[in-house]
Amino acid sequence: MPLLRTHGQLLAGVLALIASLGCHRANFHQTLKENLRPAQGGPVVLAAYEPWFGDSDHIDVGYSSHDRVVLARQIEQAQNLGISAFVVDWYGKRKPFLDAAFSLLQQTAAEKNFKVALMYDEPEDSPDFTTAAISALDYAYDHYIGPQAPHRSAYLNYNGRPVIFLWPRGRHTDWKQVREHVQGWQANPILIMEDGGMRYADVLDGFYAWVQPGERGWTPDGSNWGREYLESFYKKMKEKYPDKIAVGAAWPGFNDHKASWSLNRYMDPRCGKTFEESLRVFRRFYPNSDPLPFLLVVTWNDYEEGTAIERGVGDCRESGTSRAATAGGSSTSQ
Repeated sequence: MPLLRTHGQLLAGVLALIASLGCHRANFHQTLKENLRPAQGGPVVLAAYEPWFGDSDHIDVGYSSHDRVVLARQIEQAQNLGISAFVVDWYGKRKPFLDAAFSLLQQTAAEKNFKVALMYDEPEDSPDFTTAAISALDYAYDHYIGPQAPHRSAYLNYNGRPVIFLWPRGRHTDWKQVREHVQGWQANPILIMEDGGMRYADVLDGFYAWVQPGERGWTPDGSNWGREYLESFYKKMKEKYPDKIAVGAAWPGFNDHKASWSLNRYMDPRCGKTFEESLRVFRRFYPNSDPLPFLLVVTWNDYEEGTAIERGVGDCRESGTSRAATAGGSSTSQ
């Protein structure tokens, strides 16, 4: 199976996923048809993936990220939706449960012709952030990315180079020094940082959008779903960083009330329209003649922050109730 799945497959898969939805089914169908229609060159659709379920530090969602049966089912569901790869939250060896989950996921992906990529989370505290990043990435190279890695065929590449996403949690890493180090790898990796790390633009290959409301901030009613932020991101990438890789984003909403780190942030799903409209924004800036390289769905399974699409995209019925479309036989939200 080629990396770039057709957007017709994405459309067919999502329509099957939302087959039980009500009032916005037609609108969602039309949005996907218009914005993820087949286009030469892209975008490749990715989904952010959380590998920490089953770990006592996180809520119980009914499965373990170490369960190979669950991982195989998740990959098959994603493939049916036209998703080409999972971008996996990863902390290096400092969180062994997550590292083991990524190893199992990559092995399963190799068996199913699917792709995975690492999203390296910078430590919040470290005696040496830069050394920690270099050590973690060298470990990833040996175990997941490099020529001796057992399942390297499942690692996401772009133009022959492995893609590594960066989450600048502490924002103290010297990424210039990291870049100088990883250039010694057999294939110089593509480093893509979360939007906001522009001071290292000269040594990074691109930036990815992430769910956030933008300059107006979070509103109590969740009405600010991020349109202005996405427009600003795409405009910035086109005008200021045209030589960098832009990774767009779409999300179904946000609600962190289940998270132990909750800040009571909320973004209204608006009966499915938040996903529809966040998906639509990139087309204004990236026509078929100049396609967006990647689109990141935020997220596949972050139930603690209310962005998961794994079990469906919420939709309001005329009665005013809300439910989720089933995926993989499950309809219960966690």
